[in-house]
Amino acid sequence: MSKPRVLKAFGKLEPEIQEQIKLAYPRGFEKHLIRFKGIDGKFISALPYETEDRYYMVKMSMQEAQRIILNDEDYNDMGVLKDKARARYEEKFADDLDDDDDEDFDDDLDIDEIEVEETDDDDD
Repeated sequence: MSKPRVLKAFGKLEPEIQEQIKLAYPRGFEKHLIRFKGIDGKFISALPYETEDRYYMVKMSMQEAQRIILNDEDYNDMGVLKDKARARYEEKFADDLDDDDDEDFDDDLDIDEIEVEETDDDDD
């Protein structure tokens, strides 16, 4: 059985998922964004992230990715997750950690398999 795929904005994710994403991408998000065509034919920029039970496509533009890191106190001025935050999250999610979550993501994304959770964001 394949995992459900969820397209959702970073700010709409549960805090625990946001923290796990920070661990998976400790040097920021912008270099890991992928683009694909949405159902409406428009391109969507998103950050892939996989958990044990789902594939997330975290919707964000390059500018949003930069802004999220810039405004997040867990990241330093160079855009790198601070050691203190990393240690806190590693301890919190010790049982859930898998060092190569982002490498296991299925690159053959089928847009028909994505659950789109409606948000109030109209930024794109």
